[in-house]
Amino acid sequence: MTSGNRVLAIPGPTNMPDKVRMAMDRALEDHRAPDFPELVRPILADLKKVFRTESGEVVIFPASGTGGWEAAIANTLSPGDKVLAASFGQFSHLWIDLCQRFGLDVDVVEVPWGEGVPLAEYRRRLEADRAHAIKGVLVCHNETATGVTSDVAAVRRILDDLAHPALLYVDGVSSIASIDFQMDAWGVDLAVSGSQKGFMLPAGLAIVGVSQKALAAAESARLPRCFFDFGDMIRANREGYFPYTPATLLLHGLRASLDMLLAEGLENVYARHNRLAEGVRRAVAAWGLELCARAPEWYSDTVSAIMVPDGFDSAEVVRTAYERYRLSLGVGLSKVAGKVFRIGHLGWLNELMVIEALAGSEMAMRDVGLAVEPGSGVAAAEEFYRETAAATGMKQVA
Repeated sequence: MTSGNRVLAIPGPTNMPDKVRMAMDRALEDHRAPDFPELVRPILADLKKVFRTESGEVVIFPASGTGGWEAAIANTLSPGDKVLAASFGQFSHLWIDLCQRFGLDVDVVEVPWGEGVPLAEYRRRLEADRAHAIKGVLVCHNETATGVTSDVAAVRRILDDLAHPALLYVDGVSSIASIDFQMDAWGVDLAVSGSQKGFMLPAGLAIVGVSQKALAAAESARLPRCFFDFGDMIRANREGYFPYTPATLLLHGLRASLDMLLAEGLENVYARHNRLAEGVRRAVAAWGLELCARAPEWYSDTVSAIMVPDGFDSAEVVRTAYERYRLSLGVGLSKVAGKVFRIGHLGWLNELMVIEALAGSEMAMRDVGLAVEPGSGVAAAEEFYRETAAATGMKQVA
């Protein structure tokens, strides 16, 4: 059966609003035209609102989030520099791998998957670093592989308490524009995001927030960079242009996305994601299953990684959902391959879109033999959404 739309419930790329799609349905244009800055400058100004920074800069590269990681590292560090990082999921692991390929000395803290940044261990290692050999501290704000969110502000408090000068690097690819993120208030020096998640666009833009402290570090940093050079980008951006051909259609889509985010209001965006995520968590509990995230303090509002019981293969749940019900769920990655499936609940999303994903997941789980009560998760989410609808300003009918 091929009628109807596929249901996209992965943690990225996310669903794209019609407004964003239509904004990109246009003829190609001259990116050196005299009126092109009228598109570029307001985008850069509004991105600063989303990153919650007044003092920093936001730069846009035609790349994925991985390109944003590379830009953050290459612009601000030198060969052999030491960085502190925690490995607690596939994406925190990959950022560490990138740093090691650049010849950095990475002090890796291994953390059980399902937990987040180990604050006490970060404090211990930073306190022991009296010579300030550690030049950067990496934080994966929202680990997409395990559905875990870490406390970025607490890491900044540790650095401030110890008067440690290390730069604070944050992977916000699956958090920025979806859950609370405050670049200035949290003292974040490098904040990496991508277009395909909270910004509701296709993949193709790496969006990086850069503090003034990070820009100062770039003056003496000696890792090689060319395509990802902050200086080249910022100098061109001041005039409303780019140092090379930009992804113009994606910029028009980003303009529409920013309009939608700012019209809704960032606090409302965060509240919507929290509410939708809580409905998923209620469903998981009703199924008698557990999240990969080991405690509520780690629960992510953008993706839930759901554990299947021993003896079952989560990849079969994902395959069955896709082939039988045209539902795309996220697979388990690396250490949790075959152990979890993931429901993404971020971006352009509402209650009924979440219910679709939950219903399809229930059917797929039952098809592969999991003892899930039919309708249990859907009912739990429905009731939570009904009970909380009034708080969103929606009409609720008894």
